[in-house]
Amino acid sequence: MGKLKRKEYDELLEPLQVELCEMQRWVQATGQRVVVVFEGRDTAGKGGAIGVFSQTLNPRGCRVVALPKPTDRERTQWYFQRYVEHLPAAGEIVLFDRSWYNRGGVEKVMGFCTDAEYQRFLKQVPVFEQMLIDDGILLFKYWFSVDQAQQEERFAERLDDPLKRWKISPIDLAARSHYDDYTAARDAFFKVSHARKAPWFVVDANDQRRARLNMLRHLLDKLPDHQVPADKLEFPPLKRKRLGKDEVQANHEAVPERF
Repeated sequence: MGKLKRKEYDELLEPLQVELCEMQRWVQATGQRVVVVFEGRDTAGKGGAIGVFSQTLNPRGCRVVALPKPTDRERTQWYFQRYVEHLPAAGEIVLFDRSWYNRGGVEKVMGFCTDAEYQRFLKQVPVFEQMLIDDGILLFKYWFSVDQAQQEERFAERLDDPLKRWKISPIDLAARSHYDDYTAARDAFFKVSHARKAPWFVVDANDQRRARLNMLRHLLDKLPDHQVPADKLEFPPLKRKRLGKDEVQANHEAVPERF
């Protein structure tokens, strides 16, 4: 199966984004709280998937959370604490561009946490997520996978493209030699956190366009019936006020430059 062409991709994406808007109306009307975790390989296209997910939604009810490295103060907190404050309230959708699984991935592989901290994470993460689910949060977890050869090609593209250069960091370059280590780390937290009520879903992202479509279709199908009629709004003809001579002259005295 060849990679999806742009025209076909756009045609398939539009109805999904319409359905996402319908889903957001349902979330707001019913007071649901939705959390979507986007994890996966570097260059696998998590950011692109988040972009097509959120671009047509009301930003007041859909937030993207992409946290920087923890501050000195945050390093002394309970590990999950800085993520908790970003969880949704009623009627909100939160998309985590990487999440608490940083500890199970990059921190473990690159030595940014102690073994004791890592083992504590593996023990606590299923409990933490069960607490979210018990409280009524709808939790979805997606892992975006990409082959190493495809990853290398995308790294090179980012280095050469000034518009994508910000997407690559020294940590990303150092991680290139740890492809198998990331696989082992992923499998370790899959083992403890892939639960019936909080399962992981793996997205083949070698074709990024197809991956986005598949991920959106999968999430929408996992939700209950989310059809909520849109509010009917009246759109009467606009009544224009006729300005007097003095008002017309005043409106032309200080006109800002147009370009």
